[in-house]
Amino acid sequence: MAETVTSVAKVVIRGRIEDVWNEITKTNEVQKCMFNMRMHTPGLKVGAPFQMRSADGRYVGVIGEVLEFDRPHRYVHTFKFTAHDDPPCTIIYELKEVAEGVEFTLTSKDVPAGTKTAKQMVPGGEMIVKTLKAVVETGKPPFGIRCLYVLFKLLAFTTPKKCLSSNWPMKA
Repeated sequence: MAETVTSVAKVVIRGRIEDVWNEITKTNEVQKCMFNMRMHTPGLKVGAPFQMRSADGRYVGVIGEVLEFDRPHRYVHTFKFTAHDDPPCTIIYELKEVAEGVEFTLTSKDVPAGTKTAKQMVPGGEMIVKTLKAVVETGKPPFGIRCLYVLFKLLAFTTPKKCLSSNWPMKA
């Protein structure tokens, strides 16, 4: 078996556990903490497929399958970037109520070492937890992240054609 890596990003968020949970599982609008992408799924339940699509729905950035769904404490899914030919890994979101609010832990495990996916997962995880904290506490991502999202939109034309939504039909 190929070598894998695990990364963990953790933060305490001043807010309610339901607000944190809703932000990471919503499907009716973009997830401001998840690179401004929209989750597309026939339903968040064990065995269900999901995709993270660009805000306009034109591109699929991530595909996966729900492995665990225990509202509002634990959500686990497989994860594969559509732009890379790397094998999937596993993402674990854990939420725990603490005196200061909610302890949120994002774990990326079984990430194939030395891959493009591995190079994006650690900084991506850190960005997600920091952005999630800001979104729940203030209602918006930090200024730098908002600028990054504008840049993503402006550079969307450079997204590989293999990421077009038409190439990733949703399997029910």
